[in-house]
Amino acid sequence: KHFSGEGQLEFRAVLYLPKRAPFDMFESKKKQNNIKLYVRRVFIMDDCKDLIPEWLNFIKGIVDSEDLPLNISRETLQQNKILKVIRKNLVKKCIELFFEVAENKEDFKKFYEAFSKNIKLGIHEDSINRTKLAELLRYQSSKSGDDVTSLKDYITRMKEGQQDIYYITGESTKAVENSPFLERLKKKGYEVLFLVDPIDEYCTQQLKEFEGKKLVCITKEGLKLEETEEEKKKAEDEKKENEELLKVVKDILGDEVEKVVLSNRIVDSPCVLVTGEYGWSANMERIMKAQALRDSNMSTYMLSKKTFELNPSHSIIAALRSRVAADKGDKTVKDLVWLLFETALLSSGFSLEEPGSFASRIHRMMKFGLEIEDTPTTEEAPTDMPELEADASKMEEVD
Repeated sequence: KHFSGEGQLEFRAVLYLPKRAPFDMFESKKKQNNIKLYVRRVFIMDDCKDLIPEWLNFIKGIVDSEDLPLNISRETLQQNKILKVIRKNLVKKCIELFFEVAENKEDFKKFYEAFSKNIKLGIHEDSINRTKLAELLRYQSSKSGDDVTSLKDYITRMKEGQQDIYYITGESTKAVENSPFLERLKKKGYEVLFLVDPIDEYCTQQLKEFEGKKLVCITKEGLKLEETEEEKKKAEDEKKENEELLKVVKDILGDEVEKVVLSNRIVDSPCVLVTGEYGWSANMERIMKAQALRDSNMSTYMLSKKTFELNPSHSIIAALRSRVAADKGDKTVKDLVWLLFETALLSSGFSLEEPGSFASRIHRMMKFGLEIEDTPTTEEAPTDMPELEADASKMEEVD
């Protein structure tokens, strides 16, 4: 893109958008940008950090200014207002260039594959151009299949009465498309966006809404779905019916969960783990745990409070309810609750803190299913031996 800026100050610029992303694009030791600065066709410098923001570090180009003084030092250059105006214009023209590319679907697909992380980083860092950049975002959704959709297209397909844009974050498309969190939304016919890039977590922290529609994460608390009067009445009845079960489950799990409630977001699954509205999601927790240089003290207070949501119409929950009603101190209830909690951890995107205990519970269930009796291990067998020796000595005394 070739353009010139006129008015209070004069400059000319050529911007080039490469086809492929450089392999070291986000390397910290790499030269920050590829824009060469000239003053009246005299080369000044090729690494002026104030000329273009970090998220546009893949753009190559030349800027020739008529107004910057020739005998300029780096210190005065940093404080120069002319440079700020040039920077603002360059960012504006780069975004225009992206929209020109977006007119051709195939070209934009290649561009987005290479530079989507930069656009998302721009949304995180550039508050002025955030809403404009959000138009360039593309995501797979529960209705798009293998294609991608923009936020604008999503809004055009929204159901009547739908107030929010729903999204789910996760490790991969396969992991999120079969998530239990989607069950009720799919049943009601709502579309859900799949955000599977780690940078999406940071991006959505800044991009709270788009065209007046709030972005809502369906794995967090505060998911409000429209309910009929009949559904509201049914929910009230179920709450009374399951009051005792919820109390028992909370007592068993203790501090592992903040509260145990009935769910309005699952249909086929027995339970699910939901995070606090303003804390980390399960996916963000996974990303932060993977940071090599993370501060473990920080993560302790950023870890989200978990809410254990139960599906009252599921057969497992109904069976647990009847067992609790018969005997609150039933040992199998405790075992089953822990098994439900640990499977909910996995299906909700968390990692298990004690995989060994989970595995032993599964093995016990398998033995029960296969009707295998718990036989004492070889290490336990010798404990019976001394009694046999004692019996033999008694027999000798009788002789």
